[in-house]
Amino acid sequence: MISRHVQGWLMAAPLTLVLAVFLLAPIVMIVVVSFWGATEWSIYPAFLWDNYDFLLTSKVTYQVFFNTFKYAAITWACTLLIGFTVAYYLAFHIRSTTWQIALFLLCTIPFLTSNIIRMISWIPFLGRNGLANSTLLSWGVIDAPLEWLLFSDFSVILAFVHLYTLFMVVPIFNTMMRIDPALIEAATDAGASGWQTLRHVVIPLTKPGIMIGTIFVLALVMGDFITVRFMSGSQSANVGRMIQNDIGLLQYPSASATAVILLITVLLLIGTLLRFVDIRKEL
Repeated sequence: MISRHVQGWLMAAPLTLVLAVFLLAPIVMIVVVSFWGATEWSIYPAFLWDNYDFLLTSKVTYQVFFNTFKYAAITWACTLLIGFTVAYYLAFHIRSTTWQIALFLLCTIPFLTSNIIRMISWIPFLGRNGLANSTLLSWGVIDAPLEWLLFSDFSVILAFVHLYTLFMVVPIFNTMMRIDPALIEAATDAGASGWQTLRHVVIPLTKPGIMIGTIFVLALVMGDFITVRFMSGSQSANVGRMIQNDIGLLQYPSASATAVILLITVLLLIGTLLRFVDIRKEL
């Protein structure tokens, strides 16, 4: 008869195999290739530090990483503000469960279309002759079209916020729905104002959801490259764009080294965040 310990390992074996083949194996391969050498027309197996040495001593690398962190930080702040507000409204101001579900599903409607379609839809709106500039000109708010609305950091961050706010709304809303209403009533009965209740009751109990949303948004923004390419008009770059450019030039070892550095950076960032908030009860 098979022991329960062995049965547990047997039950976990299929999932472990899937993770090993589709998650660990590709990462290991990327790490291995990052040490390979490359010429203008070929790559060859080796164990060289040239790719990392070039990346870590290049000013361009630090500028691109700074740009990536800038996009991630601003997008995180915007999505947190919008996501928390939307989740708070749905959780505490909509009393009907039916309406809560309906409005929540309404927030997910944009996900029925492709990310690229939703992103590109901003281009005719923000363009020099787009709807935004035309409206502002007709109202007399501006005398000339605003050039910074499109192909700028503004348009990149706007697209990021549009694409990834829902990843902040969902975990925060899920956490808020678990807050016992009696705690809110107790705070009110104790004389706490709305802001005091928000600060001392709602926000502390919502920290796991905020942290999960933060991890989603930061990971997605730091790995995104197509949004930066289209919304900046190829005038700006992040780490994802740098990897894409290397792949386009068939410089796979350099692209792999950049990907490894990005992966380590994201893991360190997430690991640091998880030291402040325990999210295990939300998983």
